[in-house]
Amino acid sequence: MLKRIFSIAILGLCVGSVKAQDMLQAQGHGPDLYINHTVKKGENFYSIGRAYGVSPKQIASANNTTLDKGLQLGHELHIPLTAANFSQKADASGTPVYHKVTEKETLYRVSVNFNKVPLDNIRQWNNFSGDGLKKDSYLIIGYLTTGGSGAPAVAQAPKKPAPAPAVEEQTATEREPVAEQPALPSPTKDGGKKTESRPVQEQQQPEQIAEAPITTAPPAPRPAPVATGDNFEEVYNQQTNNGRKATSEKGPGTWFKSNAVGKYYALHNTAPRGTILKVTNPLNGKSIYAKVLDVIPQMKANAGLIVKLSDGAQQALGSEESKFYCELSYEK
Repeated sequence: MLKRIFSIAILGLCVGSVKAQDMLQAQGHGPDLYINHTVKKGENFYSIGRAYGVSPKQIASANNTTLDKGLQLGHELHIPLTAANFSQKADASGTPVYHKVTEKETLYRVSVNFNKVPLDNIRQWNNFSGDGLKKDSYLIIGYLTTGGSGAPAVAQAPKKPAPAPAVEEQTATEREPVAEQPALPSPTKDGGKKTESRPVQEQQQPEQIAEAPITTAPPAPRPAPVATGDNFEEVYNQQTNNGRKATSEKGPGTWFKSNAVGKYYALHNTAPRGTILKVTNPLNGKSIYAKVLDVIPQMKANAGLIVKLSDGAQQALGSEESKFYCELSYEK
């Protein structure tokens, strides 16, 4: 029986000394491609070079400066994309590097401008089969890979989540994550009055994966807001109005199949279970509220994604893509 593989989605917190920024977007034309990085407090040529897998001298040369001049806080640097830190092979992995499609731009033109990357590779990375492109959509045109020291060279890679519980493969006929059931009234012996029973605990089913199960220790317990109300928007407003710090993220997302009706659910790497996420499509301004069920499983297909939403949210966000760029907001 064929197994269904659930794709996941993001780009969020950085690794090492590089803090969270927007999605990695390629600039220039091949072979002189680069991405931008804004200098943060405490950074220097060497720490930035380690984070992106490129030598400090290359960064200085790409920005027409020298190492002895240092860096200015808030200055925007060009980070070269070279064979050492950027891959456009079909099986490449790491942090996705995107290109924003311009008006009347063709798939062939994108290929030529970005090192003549094979058209089939672009189709594979972005899950489409044709040649038509939509203005202002984002295409993956390669991956920022591991630096020379062996540490991930990612400015936008999600912070490594707590280990997820072991999961088992499922077939297409098995269960998927379902929505929580509303509380049902039950009779009592006291004057015929009725009391509400507790809501039936929602069933959280880890997504199906094609790789072998990974056995790890369960994540350490942590305090988490628990969304028990039926109105996720109302719960979100309660969570964000309690004085705690709000967190925002930007990056790619995708969908998983769910039989939930009227509510939306999410997988996310850092938000505790029960947290309500506000998800916005920046292309049209539409937003939905989704409840976090679990973390995103650690597998190659999920690299670089920040969120996965139940498929019912697709129409509400006005998206027709299997992968989409979104903005997240939630209480930390």
